[in-house]
Amino acid sequence: MEKKVLVTMKDIQRCKVLTDVIEKKIKGNLAAKILGISYVHVSRLKKKFITYGFEGILRKPPPSPPNKKISQSTINNILKLRKSLYYDFNITHFKEKLQENHNIKLSYESLRQILISNGLHQPTAKKKVHRMRRRMPKAGMLVQMDSSFHNWLPHIKDKWWLIAMIDDATNEVPFAYFFPKDTLFANMFVIRKFIELKGIFMSLYVDKASHFITTRHGGLHYSVNIEQNDSQIQRALKELDITLIPANSPQAKGRIEVTFRLFQDRLIKEMRLAAIKDYDHANIFLNNVFLPSYNAKFSHPTSESVYAPLPNDTNLDLIFCIKQNRTVNNDNTFKFYNHTFQIPPSNFKTSFARSIITVCLLPDNRIFALYNNKVIFQSFLPSDSITKRIDNLLNQRDYMTEVSSSKPVLHIKKVYRPSKSHPWKKSFKLINSNVNKKKELSKIEKEAIKEIEKLFGGIIHYVE
Repeated sequence: MEKKVLVTMKDIQRCKVLTDVIEKKIKGNLAAKILGISYVHVSRLKKKFITYGFEGILRKPPPSPPNKKISQSTINNILKLRKSLYYDFNITHFKEKLQENHNIKLSYESLRQILISNGLHQPTAKKKVHRMRRRMPKAGMLVQMDSSFHNWLPHIKDKWWLIAMIDDATNEVPFAYFFPKDTLFANMFVIRKFIELKGIFMSLYVDKASHFITTRHGGLHYSVNIEQNDSQIQRALKELDITLIPANSPQAKGRIEVTFRLFQDRLIKEMRLAAIKDYDHANIFLNNVFLPSYNAKFSHPTSESVYAPLPNDTNLDLIFCIKQNRTVNNDNTFKFYNHTFQIPPSNFKTSFARSIITVCLLPDNRIFALYNNKVIFQSFLPSDSITKRIDNLLNQRDYMTEVSSSKPVLHIKKVYRPSKSHPWKKSFKLINSNVNKKKELSKIEKEAIKEIEKLFGGIIHYVE
């Protein structure tokens, strides 16, 4: 059987030039210029021409179709799923869903090329990747915490806060929760749940939000004290021997920031597939379905851990709360949030007059009074007390101008200026003045003035 080869004019030209090079009629660098290739490639072709002859410089025939070629029916099924169900998923997330739910196993690049060739993916330039800080060697040495303000449920107009904590060593997120506001009690709730699930860790890495750390930038009302009072979260963490580390930039908390970026991509789409309609069901789905799946895929378990178990005699209700000191009055009463509370008689002490007690306010508005770390009083604070106090404080500020975060906040007092119709601005001038017009008097007033003029024997000027 005769062997057939495909020969082009380009191959014939290469054969002639290489023959001249072998016969030393021309040099290799001149041959490279003639053929439009590099000098090194001319050397390669020369060796193949000498060894295998004319067939050595011919191009190889196209390979046969691969045995594992993706069938057209599979491609059509992938495109149909992409358009109908997974239209907003990234390629990695889409690849995982194809394998989990539809038993279609493809490599990342194969799936990417299918989507690009069918106009369902637009490749973008790669972002610059910065080197991240090394992970902690043991679990529980450092925990990062942050909150993300985002429209987690697109059909709900208001944005909500997602507060989460992540272990720096293992990348595990044991607990996270959605809140309508990023408040003190919301952050305390997440920290408490984390401790109940994992144990007491060594340090907490957070931003410089006001509920974490007290920051002063100077100014007219700046406190000259070198040491500012601890925030309520700082105080609670100190009672558990946990160190609070404030970060100077968002990049410092890179692990939790990257996690939120992943949540904003995957969590929203997973909740859409699960038909989540409100944030109550979103919290259940987040902690019971999404986080276990996330931790199984993205966590890095370590053999060593420094998490310490919570002591049996520790009451977290009296730690994660608002604590303030009060001095008891002579009648065994104390004031808290504009309410007066009476301490009942007890066997602990005859009278607490002039004693300093610690009042604890819990998230459910329960109040505990502590003396020497022992509960001497328990009551309930009306829910509107804290709200009214905040409203009163806000109403006292007339104007506030914030220049920047590094400059002081100026409180400008509003100056009262009376209106033009105010009695203070009315002028009392004679009616005969050239400036003011005479007032039109009634008949009774004119007759009365005439009678008075007769009595006094002079002219009376009516004053406005």
